[in-house]
Amino acid sequence: MVSLRRIDPTGRDREDLISFLTRNAFPFHVRTSRTAAEVAESIDAGAYRSDECDSFWLDDDVRGVIGMVLLEDLEDPTPLIDVRLAETHRGHGLGAPALEAITAHVFETMPEVHRLEGQTREDNVPMRRVFLRCGWVKEAHYRESWPVDGGDPVASVAYAVLRRDWESGTVTTFVWEDLTL
Repeated sequence: MVSLRRIDPTGRDREDLISFLTRNAFPFHVRTSRTAAEVAESIDAGAYRSDECDSFWLDDDVRGVIGMVLLEDLEDPTPLIDVRLAETHRGHGLGAPALEAITAHVFETMPEVHRLEGQTREDNVPMRRVFLRCGWVKEAHYRESWPVDGGDPVASVAYAVLRRDWESGTVTTFVWEDLTL
């Protein structure tokens, strides 16, 4: 089982956060790798704890820390998630339990949130499958909007889950092409 544990980025967890973000590569993120100085600067700027964001370790009962999640836009009724699994824990079926734990945490502790959103690159097929497996719905496909170091931009794909769907265990879909010429 995966659970969330709040990160103290400027205190007890600072060095662990710097280590986690520098020893793992994140190939489907805009910045695939970072230096310790870059991470320290972003921590000092409030990138992992402020009125607008908060961060949590993803703890697995057996494996310990498997990754982290950054919750962004917390003053909005539709916050965003940024999930990062450690390289050693990718491809082991932990994405869905992590996303389920994140979704439950947000809806159980933030009553004002009615919708939760996440985005990934079009070529991050494992994460896209995790979103679908967990009842999230694809809501947008932004063509050539995700910058790629040394390459052409790729599409950003947005998924979301509604509180009412999470509570009822259903998935509310919609018609993609609802307007024609």
